[in-house]
Amino acid sequence: MSDEENTPQAPGIAAAWAQPEETEGGRPRRGRGVGPDPMEQLRNWTPKTRLGRMVQSGQILTIDDAFATGIPIREVEIIDALIPGLEDDIINVNMIQRMTDSGRRVRFNVMACVGNRDGYVGLSIVKGKEVAATIHKAIVNAKLNIIQIQRGNGSWESGQGAGTSVPFKVTGRAGSTRITLLPAPTGKGLVIGDTGRQVLTLAGVTDVWSRSKGQTRTTINFAKATFNALKQLNAHRITKRDEETLNIVKGRVTE
Repeated sequence: MSDEENTPQAPGIAAAWAQPEETEGGRPRRGRGVGPDPMEQLRNWTPKTRLGRMVQSGQILTIDDAFATGIPIREVEIIDALIPGLEDDIINVNMIQRMTDSGRRVRFNVMACVGNRDGYVGLSIVKGKEVAATIHKAIVNAKLNIIQIQRGNGSWESGQGAGTSVPFKVTGRAGSTRITLLPAPTGKGLVIGDTGRQVLTLAGVTDVWSRSKGQTRTTINFAKATFNALKQLNAHRITKRDEETLNIVKGRVTE
């Protein structure tokens, strides 16, 4: 019994078992939301992949360790276990109608974004027949597409401390939309369109300048271009000296 208590657990799994299971009318009660309760899923989780078994057994305790293995993340419970409390935001919901021989066919196109507001963000777009099921699937896919981003103080006006902006200029593209993110001083805020602001807020970037080209009124391409720009932060090779000069932090800010 003492060995089980001393076994390390992923933060999400520990929170799931520590949370009391409230019931209402003999059934588990949960708050408002789309899809099943993540905490209940973790309590009843039976891993199907090797990475999932490593997370459940306590061999992997952080998302950085999971990325370091190089094993693809195939189960959403892995993300819920390693990054508990992810926030989700539905960026766009489109209804698509098409006439067929059997009548009018209606489908929905949903774009969702998830993040912890501290260095991790995911984006996904999904099509489906029902709104609620499509939203849930979009959130799950966004969690499986989550990435770690780098933040830093790339502006000459910024002071010392953990980075709140992007460390250098990056550009992302989706369709004809091109978004360029530039370092901004601390306290400037997010100088970007509403769609890009949603993505950057969930990623944990609080200060940024931006430039845009192309058809920027397209919500889906604007969000994808912003997400692709954040992806480009990880594609640059940075020396140790530059990391210290720009106060670059990867993922969560630990102080």
